[in-house]
Formats: sequence, structure tokens, C-alpha cells
Amino acid sequence: MNKITQLFNVKYPLIQGGMIWNSGWKLASAVSNAGGLGLIGAASMYPDVLVEHVEKCKKATDKPFGVNIPMLYPNIEEHMKTVVDYKVPIVFTSAGNPKLWTQELKKHDVKVVHVVSSVKFALKAEEAGVDAVVAEGFEAGGHNGREETTTFTLIPMVKEKIKIPLVAAGGIATGRGMLAAMTLGADAVQVGSRFAASKESSANQLYKQAIVDAQEGDTVLTLKELAPVRLIKNKFYQQVAELYQSTPSKEQLVQLLGRARAKRGMFEGDLDEGELEIGQISGLINDIKPAAQIVSDMILEYTQARKELLTFDNW
Repeated sequence: MNKITQLFNVKYPLIQGGMIWNSGWKLASAVSNAGGLGLIGAASMYPDVLVEHVEKCKKATDKPFGVNIPMLYPNIEEHMKTVVDYKVPIVFTSAGNPKLWTQELKKHDVKVVHVVSSVKFALKAEEAGVDAVVAEGFEAGGHNGREETTTFTLIPMVKEKIKIPLVAAGGIATGRGMLAAMTLGADAVQVGSRFAASKESSANQLYKQAIVDAQEGDTVLTLKELAPVRLIKNKFYQQVAELYQSTPSKEQLVQLLGRARAKRGMFEGDLDEGELEIGQISGLINDIKPAAQIVSDMILEYTQARKELLTFDNW
């Protein structure tokens, strides 16, 4: 057992990202049942919807699972109450100050992990008392850091500065990627895009197919003035790119973005006008398969790749 498997009481150091419109109870429970740590993505859920997903997840698995809650969520008090009332053992927080909720959650024996995009914020999270951090490179899909630090640069820099367990995220969808991240110092990996294209993902089938169809260079990090987001280049993105040519104000960008773009794209399947959030690694995802198979395939490839590395000792 390593630091993360001990901390979460799971078989594998493999965590499924808590992605909006993708990570419902079906996906979270499937990953947990397969030996990883499944997360419910609470950012796209009203308080009563999160309650429903937590209840169903507890019925679907007797293994540990967690909830991902961005600090910017408007009904965060209700979400945190659900975590406490239903004794959810693990919470991943992001997009805000970890000091706001970490100690309160830990009073109720909840393990707290905070997602960061830089060494600076990793140190702040450690200072706030979190149990572990997720260091996410800018290859990742969805909302991201402004620094554009890649995962393979970020992980060793964070590892050098913190003492708590470290999870690598961004651009990891294979066992070989998992091994590479852990060789650089990560205790575990968090995987988003690969699980977005799973049978149990709650996303629209058209969006899942768009992930499979995506090739190298088909995603871009944009809208940094609002909240940096990596998405597939579609009609909506072209509108964003055209607006940038006129040096738009923040208000103009907000007006173009409007409301519910992510829901329209990922949940409703509007491939033209929706926001299709996904990571660069989508260029390596070629199928939609069960979450349990994704877990087993990654662990098998990780084990095989690790054995192959041992042959290098004969140099």
C-alpha cells in the first residue's frame, strides 16, 4: 500500500476525476467497485440532486468514494451538509481557498484533498491542513490554471516542496502515463478524460463520441480572463476566437459565454454551440468502454511497463 491507497483505503492509486456532467453515481461507484476511488462531480448538481447521487452511490458500492466540490459553487453550504450528514469519507475541493472548509470537514473525519495548478497553491493547501493535493497540469480538460505549467514539469516541482501525499492529474489516461507520473514523484494519479468516455459517464453519447473523434491539437485552453478552460475547437470556440481578434472586454466574453454552455455541450450533446470540455489526452482515447475495464487496463499496462523498465538495468 502506498500513501494514497492507505489514506483512502482503496486497492489502486487511481482516482476518477469529479467532472461536471460526467461524474454521477454510476461512474463513481463503478470506479470504486473496480478498486480505484470514484468521485461524484457536485459542481453541476443542485443540492437535492447531490443527495440523490450520494444515496444511490452508497447503495451501489460498499467501497470508499468521494465528492468533488469547487469552492465557487453557490450552494456550497448545502453540499457540505450533505457530505457530513451522509458520512461521505472524502472530499476533493478546488477553485478557491482551501482554508474555508478544510478544518470543518476534518472535524467530521472527512479526508480533504485540494486541486492546485502551481507550487504556490500546493503550499497554501498544505498549510490549510489538507490530507493531500492534486497537482494538475494545463493538459487537463475543463477549468485549469493560468500558468500553463505541464504535468511533467509541475509534479516534480510540487513534490520537492510538500510533505503530504501528491496526486498527479492532466494528460494521464494510460498505465504508462500513470507510471511516468509516479516515477516523477506522484503517489497516485487522477484521470478525467478517459473516464468521460466511459459507459457509465453521465455525459451525452454525442459528446463521448466527440472525445473519441478528437485528434492531436483539437483542444485549446481559452477564456483565461474568466476562468481558463480547455475545450474542443468547435463552432462556439470559433466565435470565441473571432471575438478575441477585437481585444474584447471581460464583459463581452461573459456575454458570449452566456449560461449553461458546458451543460449544453457535455450533457445535452450540442456539439456546435456547447462547451466541450476535455483534455489534450483525448487524442489518445479511441473507444468508449466500461469504467471497470478502464481501471483494469490501466493497472495491467502500468504493471507491464514497470517490468519493462527493469530491463534497462542491463545497460
